[in-house]
Amino acid sequence: MDRLAAMETFVYVVETGSFSAAARRLNIGQPAVSKTIAQLENRLAVRLLLRSTRGLTPTEAGLAFFERAKRAIEEADEADNAARGAASGLTGSLRICAAVTFGRMHVVPHLGRFLEQNPELNIDLMLDDRNVNLVEEGVDVALRLGVLSDSGLTARKIAECRRVVLGTPAYFEQHGEPSCPDDLSSHQAVVYSLGGGAHWQFDRDGEAQPVTISGRIRVNAAEGLREAVLAHLGLTMASQWMFAPELASGVVREVMSDWALPNQDLWAVFPTGRMASAKARAFVEYVEGVIAKTA
Repeated sequence: MDRLAAMETFVYVVETGSFSAAARRLNIGQPAVSKTIAQLENRLAVRLLLRSTRGLTPTEAGLAFFERAKRAIEEADEADNAARGAASGLTGSLRICAAVTFGRMHVVPHLGRFLEQNPELNIDLMLDDRNVNLVEEGVDVALRLGVLSDSGLTARKIAECRRVVLGTPAYFEQHGEPSCPDDLSSHQAVVYSLGGGAHWQFDRDGEAQPVTISGRIRVNAAEGLREAVLAHLGLTMASQWMFAPELASGVVREVMSDWALPNQDLWAVFPTGRMASAKARAFVEYVEGVIAKTA
């Protein structure tokens, strides 16, 4: 087996977590996969995988080799695509990570057309509100919201969205509508710990007004925030992306529209120290176009 094929086998073993799953992906027998990995470790004179009853875990050397092997495979694929011409489309697998709610509402519904444009491409979508380690998780590109905490990330801002104060008509009928930040002290807020917490920063005509709100419900996931607001448990501050269908239908209503809040940014984040693959770049451009059309 040549070096590129051995690299591909190792990458599949790490991504799937087992020899048998990698064998199914490669359509070969499990003994062939085990033999290839053993030969690879012998050739490199280093242990790449730790074997235990819980499965396979890459060693530190294995993780480093995994990243470089995956990059070599992608570069080989890109060379093939360049030789065949752009009309042949993208091939292989693309692993994407996005926040649960944003991915469910603004990524998944639009995957069909992207897949139609690239019939030889498979997508592995990881929905997770955590900022996962892209290298360890084998992610090609992540879509992240808000301020990036790690300045060392390779990232590109691809969109931004207004943040608004909103609630259900039923909530406002019972508690009244706030018209300025000072009014919020008499309201129950659903506090989103990942979206600014209890500290909201308003601005009008260049005048900044910070407010600390109070609420009996605090959640760390956007899905929980949505459900609490839709259950009339309080108003909240959120991006228009998070409540796009409900804002359009009137299920929730924006208030205090003459007071501005900091916009929420959408970033495409790539594994550090690695050039973004053609597949990742094409997907980001596609998402950028989708967001621009639906904004």
